[in-house]
Amino acid sequence: MTKIQRIPVFAAVLAFTLASLTQVSANSKPGIGSWPMFRGQPGLTGIAYGKLSAKLKLKWTYKTKAEVKSSPAVVDGRVFVGSFDEHLHAIDFKTGKGAWKYKTDGTIESSPLVLDGLVYAGCDFGKVYALDAKNGNKVWDYQTDDKVIGAPNWVKNPKKGGNKAVLVGSHDFLLYSFDAKTGKTNWTYETGNYINGSPAIDPKLAVTAFGGCDAILHVINVETGEKVTEIEAGAYVAGSAALTDGQAFFGHYENEYQRIDLVKGTNIWSYRDRNFPYFSSPAVTKDVVIFGGRDKRLHCVKRETGEKIWTFSTRGRIDSSPVICDGKVVFASEDGRLYIVSLKDGEELWNFEIGESITSSPAIVDGHIVIGADDGSVYCFGPK
Repeated sequence: MTKIQRIPVFAAVLAFTLASLTQVSANSKPGIGSWPMFRGQPGLTGIAYGKLSAKLKLKWTYKTKAEVKSSPAVVDGRVFVGSFDEHLHAIDFKTGKGAWKYKTDGTIESSPLVLDGLVYAGCDFGKVYALDAKNGNKVWDYQTDDKVIGAPNWVKNPKKGGNKAVLVGSHDFLLYSFDAKTGKTNWTYETGNYINGSPAIDPKLAVTAFGGCDAILHVINVETGEKVTEIEAGAYVAGSAALTDGQAFFGHYENEYQRIDLVKGTNIWSYRDRNFPYFSSPAVTKDVVIFGGRDKRLHCVKRETGEKIWTFSTRGRIDSSPVICDGKVVFASEDGRLYIVSLKDGEELWNFEIGESITSSPAIVDGHIVIGADDGSVYCFGPK
């Protein structure tokens, strides 16, 4: 049984006090005009707004020189994505032509964050980069002691002149908070093992929560970097949690998905189906939670109870994280296909065979889907 360390009352009160001062959303409607980061917004809930047709065609393909496991961001008419060719690429959203590319010191699995004209990403050499979104010029970088594969996130610090902070984890066991403009370190938080995913933000609690290979869900005060609580997950957490309404949703390597109440410090439910790990991060609405599994299936469960609603089978593992938009679910599989299924019942509405494994997660902007693949290409699909 999962052990929970309860949040002290004073910590919860402090968190709610900070909530009124904390602003975290760069775009309240991700999918309309932009998709600025992994999962769309700082809570990492994977929700896109606007219309999405189930009849799409390939609009363009952009070729890099190695696998694209990074998930794209789309801001101001440009797609930003990392590649194992050691470059961060900027691509014209309408035409698919390259705008610029920046050579880093290692392969890039980290998904970019675009914030106030800068693009942030990490690489497996351990560096975190901030680049000018217009021309790709380096603004600052920071060297950690091991690789950075998770996506950066951001928060506005209420006690430092409103400066924004970028949060990112490393395999050196540390979560970092940087001043977004200068790269100066605000604080670091040490865990017991690798941090793989992106730290999620809960704007109402003013905390960030993330898991790692120490099998713990860490809940940290975003201003000070101090521990609010930690929750034993039961196995190492390879993906990113989604945070909303004081709840955390995440899966782990020992075949279980969980819903945790961060204020009460209780495990509300655990979902276990077959004996396959979960690396996919969830998409969360007010009614359902949807996530992929290494059992080659997409799972939809009731948010309130964790009860299974439907599953959708593919021919490959699903490490790609789904996005919900316009009553549809968009995701990819290692069987080489991009899928759209009905949110209501999991019925397949559309698929496109790319042919190579896909672990990148989709970005949805203005009815278009952008995603990377292991064949080294970035694909954009739009309405016919």
